[in-house]
Amino acid sequence: MSTSLIDRLWYGQSRPLRVLAPLSWLYRSISEGRRRKAWQAVHEALPVPVVVVGNITAGGTGKSPLTARLVEVMAEAGLAPVILSRGYGGKSPRYPLRVSADTPASVCGDEPLMLSQATGCPVVVDPDRFRGARWALDEGLGNVLICDDGLQHYRLPRDVELAVFDARRGIGNGAIIPVGPLREPVERLAGVDFVILNGEAFPQQGERIEDFAGIDHPDIHAMALEPAALVHLKTGERRSPETLNGKKVRGVAGIGNPSRFFDTLRQLGAEVSEQPYPDHHRFRPEDLRADSGEWVVMTAKDAVKCRDFAPDDAWVLTVRARLSEPFEQHFLERLRVSSGQLLSNISEETNDG
Repeated sequence: MSTSLIDRLWYGQSRPLRVLAPLSWLYRSISEGRRRKAWQAVHEALPVPVVVVGNITAGGTGKSPLTARLVEVMAEAGLAPVILSRGYGGKSPRYPLRVSADTPASVCGDEPLMLSQATGCPVVVDPDRFRGARWALDEGLGNVLICDDGLQHYRLPRDVELAVFDARRGIGNGAIIPVGPLREPVERLAGVDFVILNGEAFPQQGERIEDFAGIDHPDIHAMALEPAALVHLKTGERRSPETLNGKKVRGVAGIGNPSRFFDTLRQLGAEVSEQPYPDHHRFRPEDLRADSGEWVVMTAKDAVKCRDFAPDDAWVLTVRARLSEPFEQHFLERLRVSSGQLLSNISEETNDG
């Protein structure tokens, strides 16, 4: 579905698809059944803290940029993070798979490859993220795990959960798929540690936000996605994002919410011709055609799939997630508490043995 159609059907106050309510009930029943089954199957805790980033709405909310920033925060604090991913859109002959710079996106998925290039930290792909986690620890890759888009992967134990929302879209009409955008009911947020609003204004003192869509939660925080650099896809030449001011641009985006990307290009002063594609689109050379005098500008997530056949005028607009300092400190404090609890539990198990 196009972004405009999704906005009309899911992100207004009404529910045009309410006739499909029986399917929503079925979806919710199946999801809750899978969750109970997965929780019952979790027998073994992991000896390091596990952070899970995800959302309860369908579509793009900014999970991967948030994951990348949290990796930086943890690394700056002296930790050695490892990213876990399902590897959606990729197919490997074997799992677990450690992503390297030359791993094709068709094997590992576009988001894992993008995160590997953006952060430089180990990225492990496995549809069974618990198995991937155990392998990463056995290989000595790090001492804290962060799972990108793993909120509904309940087989993976977790110590800190973050649910990300597009602040403009919010929870939409509040209905479960397919009537609305929710993967899980809003009540699920009572169990997460932090609610992150992508695009929400930062409070005056950078502290938490009091309210979001009527949701009562003690830790709601703002996030901003900011343009970081304009990078030539073939040569790697880097320019300031402001270079786009006054440029004619063919904006190409195969992400969950392409309109957000196009809005960013316009805010930088570009004259944008929009070319949206479905999330995780498999690009072909003809998808990157532009009119004479236009630059092709795409997201980092799309660029990892297009480097081999990109035209000479193709550029990547990279973005970075900005978070408040109070939130980042609170996040690290929560991690330290989790680490202490894990060490205490391991000590007790050793003594009992």
